Amino acid sequence: MNGLSTLLTPHRRWMKLALKEAERALEQGEVPVGAVIVQGERVVGRGHNLIETLQDPTAHAEMIAITAACETLGTKYLAGCTLYVTLEPCPMCAGAIVWSRLDRLVFGAFDEKAGSASTLYNIPQDERLNHRVEVISGLEAERAAALLQAFFVQMRNGQR
Repeated sequence: MNGLSTLLTPHRRWMKLALKEAERALEQGEVPVGAVIVQGERVVGRGHNLIETLQDPTAHAEMIAITAACETLGTKYLAGCTLYVTLEPCPMCAGAIVWSRLDRLVFGAFDEKAGSASTLYNIPQDERLNHRVEVISGLEAERAAALLQAFFVQMRNGQR
């Protein structure tokens, strides 16, 4: 293994859990995006898209996971935590990542239409904001993108 692969190995472990959350979303007819929040070696929050289920446009995987982590830890701030999510966060979720003071964001697939952690904007690292988040992008991107592509193919073919 080269140095970068060794460095990313722990991140891959957690991203695989986020991918499992995305698969849960897919099973429920939701856009397959999953997220987990880790503090040390412990998952403190997890979530997947529930927008259709809850009829709530804010029920993104990241928002569900952030709420769960805050509840688990009994705090509104998630310092010392890392968020793993299968798709690059949108502006709403990127803002919540900053406001919750997460240390790190690790995401899979890039989002050309709403990506706000590198593609269209870089909210988590915007120097004008009161907190900046380390960003690692593209981890397990192919697998995350494949789940999304399969979902949208099924939608176009009337299977969802």
